[in-house]
Amino acid sequence: MKYFEDIRIGDKAALGRHTFTAEEIKSFAARFDPQSFHLDEAAASRSHFGGLVASGWHTGATCIRLIVQHRLREEEAMRARGQPVGRTGPSPGFRDLKWVKPVYVGDTITYDSEIIELREVKSRPDKGLVFARNTGTNQAGELVFSFVSCIFVDRRTV
Repeated sequence: MKYFEDIRIGDKAALGRHTFTAEEIKSFAARFDPQSFHLDEAAASRSHFGGLVASGWHTGATCIRLIVQHRLREEEAMRARGQPVGRTGPSPGFRDLKWVKPVYVGDTITYDSEIIELREVKSRPDKGLVFARNTGTNQAGELVFSFVSCIFVDRRTV
């Protein structure tokens, strides 16, 4: 991860994308969100969704996986260029979680992140707080998921 001083409001990252299959939607739901519209096509067709949909937590977990994988790739590239890498974590939480539209079987969600706020931390002068708006957009260009994340990031100077 870049150091806090090297991060700018407006920095954007394309995190990746994921296509949701019926099998993985059901598998995730069976373990973590066992509602009928996530588990059974017939029941889902009778629900207000009209078909099998991914759990919102599934869309969120997928986003977090892509965030971490992106950060690891970024750190590997920085090390390969001989650049110092700052540490991140922990996260003190998130806000404004929204499941805007359902994610159906076969939907491909593209996840992106944009830095929206940087905050110095008086109680931890070796860290800064970085806030990012993370979004998921389906293949039709419709926003389906968003939240604002927050993470501690090393400062270069103390």
